[in-house]
Amino acid sequence: MRLFLISFYLLVSIYSWGQRPPVPNLPYASLEEAGFNRNSINALILKLDSLEHRDFIGLVVIKDHKLVMEWYYNTFWRNHIHDIRSAGKSITSLLLGVALKEGLVQNLDQNVYSFFPKEKYPSIHEDYKQIKIRHLLDMASGLDADSDDGQTPGNAGQWMGMDEWVSYILSVPLAEEPGKRFVYADINAALIGAIIEEKSGMSLRDFAREKVFDPLGIKEFYWYANGANQTVAAGTLYLSTLDFAKLGVLVTNEGKWANEQIVQPDYIKMLLERKAFDLSDWWSFTDAYGMLWYKTQREFNGRKFDYLWASGRGGNHLVVVPKENMVIALTSSAYGPRYGHARAYDIVGELLKALD
Repeated sequence: MRLFLISFYLLVSIYSWGQRPPVPNLPYASLEEAGFNRNSINALILKLDSLEHRDFIGLVVIKDHKLVMEWYYNTFWRNHIHDIRSAGKSITSLLLGVALKEGLVQNLDQNVYSFFPKEKYPSIHEDYKQIKIRHLLDMASGLDADSDDGQTPGNAGQWMGMDEWVSYILSVPLAEEPGKRFVYADINAALIGAIIEEKSGMSLRDFAREKVFDPLGIKEFYWYANGANQTVAAGTLYLSTLDFAKLGVLVTNEGKWANEQIVQPDYIKMLLERKAFDLSDWWSFTDAYGMLWYKTQREFNGRKFDYLWASGRGGNHLVVVPKENMVIALTSSAYGPRYGHARAYDIVGELLKALD
């Protein structure tokens, strides 16, 4: 029976693959061409099809700039867009790289205060003169904000429902010296988005569309903006699993898509290498954090893998394995339960074990 099921899934996979329209600049590659053990992948297919919870959406693997796996579950398909939750913070980090390339931001040591004219934002706190962009990228702004503490004035619950929130978040004071401690808070990514919006004169949503999404062929997406056209740079970004994966290619390809340099290579190098804080005691799935990305090293089948990843509630992960030139995108709607991250972590592990 098991042999029959494996053969059946292989036939379905081959048939479905042949029916899928081609993706510009992402040619297909077989499992063998990409260096995967087919028996191991067959076992993963069976595992995914028998998941207890029916909230897993999709898995896409791109290796050596070729599309190797594109699987969808529970009625979802290629064009379905999905809320990737806080993984959007890592996309905001990529957009900051674009802003640097465009000259909207000069360097990561600029202080946040310098981007927001006092006459336009009279509520801006003097404390922002002490906060640098790199502090925001490392979740170390020192602001009185904590995603795990709804009573802090900078917690997203205090401002995200406003029709105009930039004035409010600019009034949030420091709770401690910037750069000293990692505190996960949505306000950090939100401020980066606000800087890009202030300097570009565009909503972050429109900036992303023009500078990144259009060049990558990302046509369907949604990114919430409030009444003042301010985008929630800390989340609320809806993408398809395939388009989510495309954004990881910018990291493996030193900021390039096809022949277009979208993010400068030196920014991607910082994104890959910066480990501002050791988080091994904070979360078992990661080792470090920096540039709004998690950094992890794990060993599978005797091989060590270093990877960075964007993480969104529910198990929405964008994993980049630079030395393997590989991107893994997983989408899931397990928002309430806590098994989503563990399930995504296990799937990534099975994929890395399957590399010959």
